[in-house]
Amino acid sequence: MSALADDWRADLDEVDATLIDEYQSGFPVVERPFDVLGEVLGVSEDEALARVRSLREKGIFRRFGAVLNPPVIGSSTLAAVSAPEDRFEEVAEVINGYRQVNHNYRRDHEWNMWFVVTAASRKKRDEILAEIEEQTGLTVLNLPMLTDYYIDLEFPVMNDDRFARESLSETAVNATRISEEATGNLSSLDAAVLVEIQDGFPLSATPYRDVADAVDADVDDVLAAIQRLLDDGCIKRIGCIVNHVITGFDANCMVVWDVPDDELDVRGEDVGRLPYVTLCYHRPRRPEQDWQYSLFTMIHGREADAVDEKIDELAAEHLPFDHERLYSTETLKQTGAQYEELVGSEE
Repeated sequence: MSALADDWRADLDEVDATLIDEYQSGFPVVERPFDVLGEVLGVSEDEALARVRSLREKGIFRRFGAVLNPPVIGSSTLAAVSAPEDRFEEVAEVINGYRQVNHNYRRDHEWNMWFVVTAASRKKRDEILAEIEEQTGLTVLNLPMLTDYYIDLEFPVMNDDRFARESLSETAVNATRISEEATGNLSSLDAAVLVEIQDGFPLSATPYRDVADAVDADVDDVLAAIQRLLDDGCIKRIGCIVNHVITGFDANCMVVWDVPDDELDVRGEDVGRLPYVTLCYHRPRRPEQDWQYSLFTMIHGREADAVDEKIDELAAEHLPFDHERLYSTETLKQTGAQYEELVGSEE
């Protein structure tokens, strides 16, 4: 599907465009956020809410709420197996059966099934990987994130850009180390709020009060908790989460690079600043499993050929190293990370 071929923007006006491109983050953390939003947009509170509901119903927004940060809240890893074709569905069913698995994709590679596991602790995460190996009889490639250079799927879509981030001004890029031992150090209220909001906020005039009612807390305490979770990085952003496939950015590729260890930070930060790279991070090599790659990049675009051209440019001008292109060919599971275990139900 291409946004340039399918006129999904036909019935949208400037107010809708502002909501779509400027409120993927920065949504007000106040008791009546749509009142504040309406003042900025020049519409009433009711109309601001109705427009977000309409964009959600059309599929332009996948959901409304918070984007959580799994590596900060708990222990998360990207993993892969090489599933035989005659057992592919069986293996996918086993892996998808874990609520701690929130993404799973078929990729065009020897390691053909790639999934993300997020748990409350490294111990629990590794137990799940061990169980998957035992149940499937397949070796798991375990690739936790070690350094975050640039990770953000927030970008303008109300345009004819070929790539995500083209219209963005320069963004900060830093080498941020990620601990596999992260637990979030959450209070009971923080944990209860995260569990309540993990699938999105209620689309009402008082979403934070609704959350407060659900966790049996005072709304002011919930507002303070959400702001604290934002400040601590447990919540990456709050806003309207755009459906990139519906809005045309449906061509993407994960590229893995064999970058020398002593060049990783310099190369990672350099590539993370490029306006067509949406994800850039460091994961470990696994030479014992014939996995020599250390830097991962993702490019999201509107045309597959154009994405390939940019990968060629990356290889020629920024990353002159051995690499492989792992195209996603099927979505096997895609949900938000599940955090019920943070309040003690994991064991």
